[in-house]
Amino acid sequence: MGTGDFALFASSPFLLWEKNMLIDLHSHLLPNIDDGSKSLRASIRMAKEAVDSGIKAALMTPHHMNGHYVNHKDDVIRLTSEFQKHLDNNDIGLQVFPSQEVRINGGLLQALDDDDILFADESNRYLLLEFPDDDVPTYSKDMIFQIMQRGITVEIAHPERNTKIMSTPSILFDLIEAGAVAQVTASSYVGTFGKKVEKFAEEIIKHNLAHVFVSDAHDLPNRDYEMVEAMAKLEKQMGRDYQELFETNAEAILDGDNVTSLVPEPIVKRKFFSKF
Repeated sequence: MGTGDFALFASSPFLLWEKNMLIDLHSHLLPNIDDGSKSLRASIRMAKEAVDSGIKAALMTPHHMNGHYVNHKDDVIRLTSEFQKHLDNNDIGLQVFPSQEVRINGGLLQALDDDDILFADESNRYLLLEFPDDDVPTYSKDMIFQIMQRGITVEIAHPERNTKIMSTPSILFDLIEAGAVAQVTASSYVGTFGKKVEKFAEEIIKHNLAHVFVSDAHDLPNRDYEMVEAMAKLEKQMGRDYQELFETNAEAILDGDNVTSLVPEPIVKRKFFSKF
């Protein structure tokens, strides 16, 4: 995404949020384009809930190239600009920016060549990448290497809910050690998706394999904003410095700056799964 891609946002310049406010790098608020919000009214309500939860800036990350939804770059930019106008007209203090949640697939490198991919930042550094819920394709490591050879940092979506990573956590360790970053859904960490997902999210964090919390907000039951709750739990479990690390890393990604990473540690599968 070049600087010209944000020309539509002249009234809401990039990087204008207040510091020390929560930033959400993954949400499905745009209406009627994927499995997120199904109406503008629902999107407005979700945006109000985000602000009430302390979120002041959010990336709009509709699914792209996942086998069900295709949301091209230019369309997402246009729809995000329109949504910002609706938010402003309703006096909702949320800044929204265009991005995508891109499924790893055989056409991804070509989509990058075709300039049809949006990033998490204006400098095209961070790419939000998701795997299928129950798998990490065998070609993933090679493709991610090729992506990172282009100077792009892969940001892995919800690894704590991927059943393949849960059964083989070394997959995530290898990716993080190679330079990828990972976001954990806040609701996973506080138990909304069940105890097994919650415990695995805790293990990911304890082993320094995650860098930020996100909402991954959908207009679905039990998909509320739980960022504040997750941050409070993180401070209790890991300390204030670790909690602040997640906050500043979200700012860094949106700025296109370096995240702060602690030394990743492998999860011993036997130890984790003995709890269940």
